[in-house]
Parts: sequence; structure tokens; C-alpha cells
Amino acid sequence: MRNYEAMILIRPGIDEETYTAVVDKFSNLITQQGGELVKVEKWGKRRLQYEINRHKEAFYLLVYFKGEPAVSQELERVMKISDDIIRFLVIRKED
Repeated sequence: MRNYEAMILIRPGIDEETYTAVVDKFSNLITQQGGELVKVEKWGKRRLQYEINRHKEAFYLLVYFKGEPAVSQELERVMKISDDIIRFLVIRKED
């Protein structure tokens, strides 16, 4: 299994309940695909360096997980089609 790190920017116009649902959705997706969650860091709402899709702020979420390459590919596929995600980056960490 490889180590991965995902930085996810969630649109700011959602309430706390929706934010928690989005976090749970992606956490469950990782475990359902055979991955293992290592750590989830909720950084909260922060100002963006520049506007992204007319948003000046976003909720930052940092997720560390382990899994096969198929896990990260599926995570990226689902994040691309999610309306709540404005930007994301998944990288493989060196062991």
C-alpha cells in the first residue's frame, strides 16, 4: 500500500451539516475502495490567495490515507464531479 496526501478545498457557502457530510463521503469512499484513513485534518474556512470559481474563501481539508493506486484514482474521479469541491490535489508521499 502506498501513502497519499489529499488537500481538498470545499466551497464556502455550505452549512456545518453539509460540510460534515462531504468529509464523511470522501472518508467512506477511501475505506470502501480498500484504503485506510491515517488522519483527517479540518483546517476550517480560510481566505484563498486568489479567486477560484468566484470564491474568495474555502474550507480546507487535509486527508492522509494509504491504499493502492486505484483508491486515489477513484477519489479523484468522484471529486471532479462533486459540486461541493472547488479544487483538490492528491499526491503520493514517499515512504
